[in-house]
Amino acid sequence: MTTSTYALEEFIDDMTLLVESQPDQERLFDVGSSYLERLINNPDAVPEEYRVPAESRGRSANHGSYILYRGDGLAITSVVWGPGDHIAPHDHRTWGMIGVMDNGITETRFDRKDDGSRDGFAVLEKVRETLVRPGEVSLLIPDVDEIHQMDNYSDRPTVEVHVYGQDLKGLERCMFNLETGATKTFSTTRWDNC
Repeated sequence: MTTSTYALEEFIDDMTLLVESQPDQERLFDVGSSYLERLINNPDAVPEEYRVPAESRGRSANHGSYILYRGDGLAITSVVWGPGDHIAPHDHRTWGMIGVMDNGITETRFDRKDDGSRDGFAVLEKVRETLVRPGEVSLLIPDVDEIHQMDNYSDRPTVEVHVYGQDLKGLERCMFNLETGATKTFSTTRWDNC
């Protein structure tokens, strides 16, 4: 009996066809997350060099963000969270799916409670904290459930595959300060592999 594995190229083809079919949000997440689950359960689907921290090239010696595919309405990245790595609450402004390949990540979700009328300020309320384990997929729904904080509390790297409706490079997003309520805009400026 031959075991079949789901390769990155197959995932890209399947996701491209799905996005091109212009599905509603429910179908996009149902079908897309099933593809992503298949991908993250193949440990060799992402090349080894995109499953380790970028060291001195990254935003920190502990982190790695690699673009795997860019297309019309679709971006796929590999993200590595080193031990102790953290990112404060932030939004995405596009749909997203995050699948954990190795280790685990603590994801804290927040609801925005203010009406957004005050520039540079937001009130967030913690909704839930989840340890996302290998083989599991987390969904990001713009303006509904997309503000999260990520923490790797373990002593080894966590490897994820992120799938978005837009390339985050240059996409203006928002970072939130829980202590002061201050917000600031930011965007991804580069990927560690290009």
